[in-house]
Amino acid sequence: MLYFLSHPIQYISPLLKILANKIDLDVVYFSDVSIKGGEDIGFGQAIKWDTPLLDGYSFYFVNNWFRGKPVNNNFLDVFNPGVIKLLWKSNHKIVVVNGWTYSSNWLVFIFGRLLGKEIWLRAESPLNQELRKGKITLFVKSILLQHILFKFFIDKFLYIGTQNKAFYQYYGVYEEGRFIHTPYAVDNDFFKSQAKALKNVKLNLLRELSIPLEKKIILFSGKYIDKKRPLDLLKAYSLLPQDLYVLVFVGDGHLRIEMEKYILNKKLKNVILTGFINQSQISKYYAVADVFVMCSGLGETWGLSVNEAMNFGLPVVVSETCGSSFDLVESGTNGYVFKEGAIEELKTYLEIICQDTSLRELYGKASIEKINEYNHYFTAGNIVKSLDSL
Repeated sequence: MLYFLSHPIQYISPLLKILANKIDLDVVYFSDVSIKGGEDIGFGQAIKWDTPLLDGYSFYFVNNWFRGKPVNNNFLDVFNPGVIKLLWKSNHKIVVVNGWTYSSNWLVFIFGRLLGKEIWLRAESPLNQELRKGKITLFVKSILLQHILFKFFIDKFLYIGTQNKAFYQYYGVYEEGRFIHTPYAVDNDFFKSQAKALKNVKLNLLRELSIPLEKKIILFSGKYIDKKRPLDLLKAYSLLPQDLYVLVFVGDGHLRIEMEKYILNKKLKNVILTGFINQSQISKYYAVADVFVMCSGLGETWGLSVNEAMNFGLPVVVSETCGSSFDLVESGTNGYVFKEGAIEELKTYLEIICQDTSLRELYGKASIEKINEYNHYFTAGNIVKSLDSL
């Protein structure tokens, strides 16, 4: 199998390592920006992940004619004509392509088909967000996706969740045999081991992280950007008795200045903006938190931070726009789903969870049970089954 990705991604590399132990796998990257480090537009700074992204599987970096550009879902962020020669020389019959945004994705679609390869697509788009787009956009995409890409180029669809599958069905993919369930996941083994190791050292961690003691900790993890809507959480927090809570924003981004102004103007207490936290350190914040919040809007196709938080047995409060809210969150069981932008509703759910210790424990256990179903082994197993059935 040839697996094409834009660049090494910390969430996908563990899956590739598992797959490589089960099948003949070669991974092809269009860019090495996440390895060498480079500007991340969302975080607003140069980022280099401190966890291994290339261990355990065979990989190639194809020459990118636009080397040095950030990889940010723009068509010409990467352009790799070398994939044509690679496809021609490869003996692999199955080609997996991650998304359709980049020019090089389309090179793989076109020349992979011309060379007789079977093309499998893995992407993220959820139907609930697609339907919020304008009629003209939907019309153009129906031509591009339903009548061209999905009809003539893609053999199988590796869907990440219920809304992603519904997206493909909306654009004319009806045959169940063309679907493979490959749920979005993080490295559950890693995060569960971190949760276990940090379970009994909460007080030490709070001191290390300079977080006030004996308060309920509300955690946000992500970029301070528009689609993440961090100001919604600040507004909800402003309605709470702040002497009882600490609000921790793990991350950074261009909205930081606006968030700091809001904190100052509202005289909010116990709010911490950590700045960028790398993968090796982020577990400490999950380990001390009492509840995790993702209040994102349009563009949050899934939200893998929810997966991470659930591995630590945290209740989760997630906006209904996030793709993961349809699969990972059951209101009244492991947390709550709230209407995007509904500040009072968000505030109410935070109060309910934070004020009831037994409820937090109950929801936390339910989070762990649910997230066990969303793991890389399940995804790899479904891919292998599909290969074996060919």
